[in-house]
Amino acid sequence: MKMNIRRALLPLLPALAYVTLTLLAPRATAAQWPSWRGPNGDGTSPEKTLPLKWSPTENVKWKTPLPEPGDSSPIVWDDKIFLTQSFESEGGRTLICFDRATGKQLWKQGTTWKKPEKRYNKNPYCAASPVTDGTRVIAFFGSAGLFCWDMNGQELWHRDLGKHEHEWAYAASPLIHGDLCILYFGPGLNARLIGLDKNTGKTLWENAESAIVPRARTDGFKGQEKNGMVGTFTTPIIVRAGDRDELIHTFPQQTRAFDPLTGKPLWNCDGLNELVYASPIHGRGVLVGMGGFLGTSIAVKTGGTGDVTASHRLWQSVRTKNRLGSGVVFGEHIYVLNSDGIAECLELTTGKSLWQERVKGTGPQGDSWSSMLLAGDHILVLNKSGDTLVLKASPTFQLVGVNSLGNETCNASHALSNGDLFIRTHKNLWCIRDAPKSAAR
Repeated sequence: MKMNIRRALLPLLPALAYVTLTLLAPRATAAQWPSWRGPNGDGTSPEKTLPLKWSPTENVKWKTPLPEPGDSSPIVWDDKIFLTQSFESEGGRTLICFDRATGKQLWKQGTTWKKPEKRYNKNPYCAASPVTDGTRVIAFFGSAGLFCWDMNGQELWHRDLGKHEHEWAYAASPLIHGDLCILYFGPGLNARLIGLDKNTGKTLWENAESAIVPRARTDGFKGQEKNGMVGTFTTPIIVRAGDRDELIHTFPQQTRAFDPLTGKPLWNCDGLNELVYASPIHGRGVLVGMGGFLGTSIAVKTGGTGDVTASHRLWQSVRTKNRLGSGVVFGEHIYVLNSDGIAECLELTTGKSLWQERVKGTGPQGDSWSSMLLAGDHILVLNKSGDTLVLKASPTFQLVGVNSLGNETCNASHALSNGDLFIRTHKNLWCIRDAPKSAAR
């Protein structure tokens, strides 16, 4: 009888082993913020509890001074926080690991790059945020390369991907999908979308941007280059469409979807303009891409094949406000903070604007480069003065509050992990948390 049971179990052993390994493998949970824009790369958090009120002295768990300004955002895994940081005079391109409980620096790793590298003068080097899966952490430093360390700072591999050259540098962050690290290396003449083995850094596939989209502008704006300024600074996202995953990126003039495992093109949709700053957002089977200067926005249904401009594009809005930060989708609506500090709510399937409201903070800089965070039905977004604007995700405008950090310049975005809210300004890394309520007497 025992022998029969043993024989019956033998065919099940591979499946049992797979389940065991899956359960033991690191994974993103509500307590993790593993990449720029969070667990899904779309600015949404599964957490329901978050701080809604603070000041430089109220509900501050800790703050840690930073050596130089920076625009990248923190990521969080368990007891560690990771932040990319440049040291301009030394040519330093680094990743710093902080202790989550205290803000104390645990380790710093990186490289130096002293050769000329163009950038926008208001955007420091190391603008891309890192990504982690709980076993490794990966950071992109432009011409200095792509680096991977373990959680204790031991280098696992690095890749020289060639010289990056664009007048405004780069901003796209790497992402991890299964065993892949996916990176948009661009904008510029060498721009391409790359899939690498996250364990070794080996290139598995790549798609050159020059073979996909045109470089000449079609809107008559010539800027400072012969054919006008062209480029995307966005981070791609991965969405589920039916029975497949789609890697979607907003290029100049086009939105394109790929098979993330192979890089094979799936579909493309025309309608964006030539400068794209805000990363794509997604909800209810609809992908929204928003252009920047002289902006054009589009919405397209995912899951198509080939050129879907005529069949799947739901709407196109031309000459919209300038959008640098990325918005969020909640229910049937899109929310975005335009770069001039005007918040806007749009219908997801029609693009109709339901409200536009200027949201003022306490600091002098009301414009914004930051992206939104959605938790429950609350939206948090930073302006350049470091004020967090708290809005209700509602088709009627509702400002819940404005929280100041004392006028510290900020171009980064929030990270939320297990009730802790992390904010990177040009001066400090802040940890905000609601103070525990006193026991009732």
